This record gives sequence, C-alpha cells and structure tokens, in this order.
Amino acid sequence: MRVEVRDLRKSYDKEVLNIKELSFKEGRITAIVGPNGSGKSTLLNIIATTLNKDEGEVLYDQKAKAPLSQMTIVFQKPYLFDASVRSNLSYPLKIRHIPKETIEKEVQKIAASLNITDLLKKNAHDLSIGEKAKVSLARALIFKPELLLLDEPCASLDPFTTSEIEKTLGFINQKEKTTIILITHDLGEAKRIADEMVLLNKGRVVSKNSKEAFFKDEDPLVKKFINGELLI
Repeated sequence: MRVEVRDLRKSYDKEVLNIKELSFKEGRITAIVGPNGSGKSTLLNIIATTLNKDEGEVLYDQKAKAPLSQMTIVFQKPYLFDASVRSNLSYPLKIRHIPKETIEKEVQKIAASLNITDLLKKNAHDLSIGEKAKVSLARALIFKPELLLLDEPCASLDPFTTSEIEKTLGFINQKEKTTIILITHDLGEAKRIADEMVLLNKGRVVSKNSKEAFFKDEDPLVKKFINGELLI
C-alpha cells in the first residue's frame, strides 16, 4: 500500500506538524527518525487514523478513505487483552470471520515465527515486556495487513528480542510485500532494516531519502542528527 501525505498540519498549543508533501513507497520499510517532540508519533497516529488532523490529507493507494481492515498500528506500550495469548492472536481473524480451523493454523504459524508457541496458554498480562512486544507484533501480523505502523517496536527490549523482531519484520516485508512505517530512536536499527529514511524536526521534513543516501547526506541538520548532536 502506498501512503501519501499532503499539506498536513496539526497543532495543540503550538504547531507540531507541518508537512507539505511526503510519500511512503508500497512494499518498503520506512523509518521515521528525529528528536523528541519532532512530530513522529503525531504523524504515525494521523496515518493510522487514531488522531485527527487539522488540515491536509492522507491518501492510501490514492484514496482518501483509510482501508482500516487492511492496516494496523502497534504502539510502543503493547495493548493486550486480559486473556490467553492464543485468544489475543485469534482475535483479528475471528472478527474477520475466518474459519476456526484456519485460525488455529495461523496462530501456530505466527507463534512459531516469533518463538512464542510456549506462551499460547499464558495470560498476556503475565508476560514480560519482551514477550508482550512479540505477542503484540504477532497479533498485528496474523491477518497479513497491507500497511503496518509501528511506534518504537524494539524500545527497551534486549538485543536477542530486538533481533527476533527485526528479522520477522524483514521476512514479512519480503514475503507479503507489506508496507511498514516505523518510528525508531535507534539509528542502528534503522540502518539494519529500513529501505527509506525520513528525518523530522519541529514537525517538518528535513530529509526523505533511501537509507544509503541518508547516511551520506551532507545537509547540516542530517549530519548533526547522525552524529548525535541536538537539533534545536
């Protein structure tokens, strides 16, 4: 799914987002980076339709109406039902009226891909932070969305869990051609899995480029960000 943003504005007490034009390529992984308060989460939530915009438009395959049944968002803090992991994973398929036999096959398949098969009978609220992150991602992936939005999917996770999640995202992107837009503070993570990079600062797009071009960009703001300097 291709996503396009045009003349997008959002304000609270002050303007937090002002983007004239920005597009996300179909079937690619795009990492949105930038300092705290740069508008990253605001942009992601507007695309997800969990936050209203003040002005402008978001187009999904050139259509203004968001195809909600074909897209999903995973928040930094996982929101899981007070039920078994199996029930959490089954839910997106149940509401789509998928046959019970097919649901169980898909649950087993996605659980195996993220090494959480042994968690299926456990209550999701009793899991560790890393386990919850993997279950939340598995629930988002089980119905094979065309657009996957991720807010810091590996924040506060150990290196092994981070590696598992990154490998899963790369595999799903290659196999299903899922368009993935993710927010990350970890430039190493972006370099490992992203195809495209977007740098936001003060609600505006500083740079939109391929990963390779981004890390070679001579723009002063891009260089300062890559070098870990504060953008003011």
